[in-house]
Amino acid sequence: MRKLSEIVSHQAPLTVPSNATVCEACRRMRDCNTGSILVIDDNGKLVGIFTGRDAVQRVLAIGKSPSRTRIGAVMTPDPVTAMPGQSAVEALHLMWNGGFSHVPVVDGDKILGLVSQTDIVGDEEERHGYEREMWEHLR
Repeated sequence: MRKLSEIVSHQAPLTVPSNATVCEACRRMRDCNTGSILVIDDNGKLVGIFTGRDAVQRVLAIGKSPSRTRIGAVMTPDPVTAMPGQSAVEALHLMWNGGFSHVPVVDGDKILGLVSQTDIVGDEEERHGYEREMWEHLR
């Protein structure tokens, strides 16, 4: 099984400061063809995550202005993170149990990258399904 460090080894984490606007964050996400962006403080520490789903549910659907709304006001604060030594299957478990599809990979305060459900395929995905079924039967 692959470790998360292998999956994110060639990534340059996409980040935005918490005072950026939703519009700025969405443009960066569009330009990088990604569904989420990591939100950082002035010291580069991870403070949140913002997804396309957040843009729809927390901004557009309730009539907020994307050009005036700060990302820090609509992000998911303190996201669940994974460590580089964890396996891809462990990341899938985190995502499944938490009801989200992206997990930042960090080493201490250093952001290494972001893993999404679409990064994990084949044997890893099958193993996660098998383990999830086993746990469901044990409940």
